[in-house]
Amino acid sequence: MTFEKNEANRTLIEKIEELEKNYNTEFSNTQKILLTTDGSITAILDVLFGKITLTTLDQHFEDADESHAKLVNVGEGDEINFREVIMHKDGKPLIYAISHIPLSRCSKDVCADLVRADIPIGRILKNYHIESRREIHNIFIEKPNDTLIDIFKTHEDMLARDYVIIHNDEILMWIKEVFPISYFR
Repeated sequence: MTFEKNEANRTLIEKIEELEKNYNTEFSNTQKILLTTDGSITAILDVLFGKITLTTLDQHFEDADESHAKLVNVGEGDEINFREVIMHKDGKPLIYAISHIPLSRCSKDVCADLVRADIPIGRILKNYHIESRREIHNIFIEKPNDTLIDIFKTHEDMLARDYVIIHNDEILMWIKEVFPISYFR
């Protein structure tokens, strides 16, 4: 396990170095931590800015199509919770995130907190003492879509990552987090 963890960390470091080279920039230590952490982004932001808040832009239940079913390893048609949020401090957006959560893998209490919205997933996991691990799949730079331009009020490129949270050897949720490349310098 330690070897696999070290290998995964090396791969993440190599991915960051590759992005820096291709983008001809050097990311700050804070950006690198936010992109590579296998811990809670909420906890890191709370340390950096004081307790952050969350605003839910959209949340609904839907039947998983083929691509979403693959993201969370469920069957097509299984019910998932789609959630789109902004983590912010004093009205300033910090991170935009979307998640897909198979409802069959959540307890009633966890599902209730998800539906109540405006609670960061990191806090939900902590509140319920859910032992989990994060596996980062991708770290990348992307062009902003209209939603991101509207949220962050910029057309600059975005740093992004996507990962899964695993609990009891099953994917509990898939998450994508995004922020402007100029943030957290």
